[in-house]
This record gives sequence, C-alpha cells and structure tokens, in this order.
Amino acid sequence: MSFDSLGLSPSILNNLSENGYKKPTPIQERAIPAILKGEDVLGIAKTGSGKTASYVLPILQNIQRIVDFKNRHITGLIVVPTRELAVQVHEVIEQFNKELPVRIKTLAVFGGVSVNPQMIKLQGVQLLVATPGRLLDLIDSKAVHLSDTRFLVLDEADKMLNLGFKDEMDRILGLLPKKRQNMLFSATLNEDIDQIKSLLLDNPVIAKIAEQETDIELINQRGYFIEEKSKGPLLRYLIKENNMQQVLVFASSSFRADQILDKLRKNKIDAMVIHGKRSQGSRQEALNKFKNGTLRVLVSTDLLARGIDIEFLPYVINYELPRSPKDYIHRIGRTGRAESPGLALSLVTPEEAHHFRVIQKKMKKRVDMEDGNEIDLRGY
Repeated sequence: MSFDSLGLSPSILNNLSENGYKKPTPIQERAIPAILKGEDVLGIAKTGSGKTASYVLPILQNIQRIVDFKNRHITGLIVVPTRELAVQVHEVIEQFNKELPVRIKTLAVFGGVSVNPQMIKLQGVQLLVATPGRLLDLIDSKAVHLSDTRFLVLDEADKMLNLGFKDEMDRILGLLPKKRQNMLFSATLNEDIDQIKSLLLDNPVIAKIAEQETDIELINQRGYFIEEKSKGPLLRYLIKENNMQQVLVFASSSFRADQILDKLRKNKIDAMVIHGKRSQGSRQEALNKFKNGTLRVLVSTDLLARGIDIEFLPYVINYELPRSPKDYIHRIGRTGRAESPGLALSLVTPEEAHHFRVIQKKMKKRVDMEDGNEIDLRGY
C-alpha cells in the first residue's frame, strides 16, 4: 500500500515524498483513512511504529478545511504525559505543516518553563500539544479555551493514567464539547485503556498492531548477578572496558539516577541525567546531546521508557529492574530498532533475582546470566 491510497492531500503527499517517507506503516494504513473520515480511533502500537504521523497527518488535513475559528479557542488538542513527548510530537507536526497551502499555527506547552511566553504564543493557535498540568494552568488563566475543540488525541494514554493524571484528565475532558472526534493512542492495551475506550470513544475503528516475537530478537540481552554495593563499580567497568558510547542507563528513582550520575562523572565518564525533577532546559539539553551522539551516557528514570524515539541506540543498561515485565520490554526496546542490533544489560541483585525470572517468563525469552561478583572491580 502507498500513501497515495490513504486519501491524503497532494501537498501532504509531496511533503512525505520529500522527507523520504516511501510507504505507510501498519498503524498509518489503518488510522489515517479512519481519521480523515471523522471516525473515532483506538490505535495500539509500540513506540517507533509511526503512530504520531498516523494522527498528525489527517488532523492537519482536516483542520485545513475549517475556516471559522475564534482566537484562543483551539480546534485540535493533543494531550501527552511528558514534556519530551510534547516537543517530539510538535516537531512532527511542524515537519508536515510547513508545506501546507494554508499553514496552521501550532504550539507545544508544558511545565518546567515560564508560563507567560506560552500564554502570549497561544494567540491564533489552532492545534495545541500539551501536558495536562500546564494545559489546566493556561485554562485557569483564560489563555486558552476548549469549548470549540473538534479533535482530541490522547497519546500514551495508559501511561498518563499510571503517572497519576486521572484527576487532571477528568477535568480537561469535562471542558471539551461533547461532539468531537476522539483519537486514543497507546503502546499497550490494558484495563485502563478499555475503561477510557468505553467512556470516550464512539464506535471506534480499532487499529491494533500486534508486536511480533521478532521485535526483541535483534536485542542481545545479558544479565549480571551482583551485590547491591558493587552495582556502581560494575556499571563503570562495563562502560569503560567495552568502550561503550551512547549508553542509556535506567534507574528506579530520581534520587538514584542523580547518585549514578555523580559517580559516573567522578570516574571521568561523560554523563547527564534526565528525570522529572530536572528543569525543562536541562532535560532537553541532555536529550539533544544524547540523540546526536555527543553524550556518552544518559541516566534516566522510566520517563524515557516510552514516547521518546531514539534510532540506532546501541546500549541500554538496567541499573535497577522496572516494576513490570511490560516496562522492561519498553526499556530494552529503546535499542535493537530500525533493524539495527542492540545490547541490553541488566544488573540483578539477589533480591531482584525472582522478579527477573518472572520478567523472562513473561517475555518468553531466557537471558544469559554471568556472575558479576567474580569480576575484578578494583579501581572502578
């Protein structure tokens, strides 16, 4: 199937061609025609599957047809859980927006930065990408209104609920008009999504792209049994001895991530950290440097496990295991993408051993283990 058969306008098709898009991904094949027709959509597909473009392209085309809109009354709203995802979605929008016959004014708003510039920039905005908290701040300040919104997208909706956004989302949904087109996208289908589906979606087109077993086959997984006190030295040993570049390290909390960062830097390993307690400027700088390959190690909480697309990432290290097997797969899924092999390492304490066996059982793949306690870690 080609993009030509999906009902997209000539200007968008030209833009796709100029940007090297040759054929639609499975989620784009299913979602784009349905959204263009005005149908509600439930899209289930993993990060990196092209789901952002699957709703951005038809929404841009549909908004082109609308000529009557009030200032500060946005036509399209895309709600996302993190600042990083808001920036990334907005970049996709602008990539396709710049070649449209009538350019649509768009904006991404999120916390961690001053609200005043965002309030000013909302003048004339038709398509808004927002995190829930900052959106409500702007609504309370009368800087933006949702009463005329025709298109609503919830991206990574299950993660938003897990992160505790339910009360904020309930309030946002209460401010939207009842008659609107709803699009719900997520990496997984679970009870939370089923609940939202019944509340929000009217006879939706369900575009569920099953994850193939081969999705993790390109990822070479290894684990190390290690005492808690030796995790730091083992991490630094692995990075230095294997001359690893562009390493994404996952920690369980902001506090632990900062501890890991401090020890890496003291051992002259170029590293930065990204988590919810860091400023937006700091987070974006770290992410930009890591994505362009000028930063050796990025330490993160599960903030980056979904929603951020980093191509050709060679290494992921689980300094601590995540709570659920699904989160483990999302973490290691940052590597082994775009048909490029990757290496995922997990540092497992005796207390985590049982949990790691559960993770392996759930993903139906056995991970080869080594005894890290037998490695000479003196000097690390």
